[in-house]
Amino acid sequence: MDEIKEDSLWIHCPVCGGKTRTKVCKETVLVKFPLYCPKCKKEVLIDVVQLKIVASE
Repeated sequence: MDEIKEDSLWIHCPVCGGKTRTKVCKETVLVKFPLYCPKCKKEVLIDVVQLKIVASE
């Protein structure tokens, strides 16, 4: 369980920078994932590879 805490992070909204309710590990790969932000109430498609988060086009 300690390995998950060290190798993971919370995804922050690319629009407002607020913390979302989605957490990813370093092995997680997401393509065109619909990320919802509870702070700004927007949904953005994102790509995640090796903990690098980029807004999908």
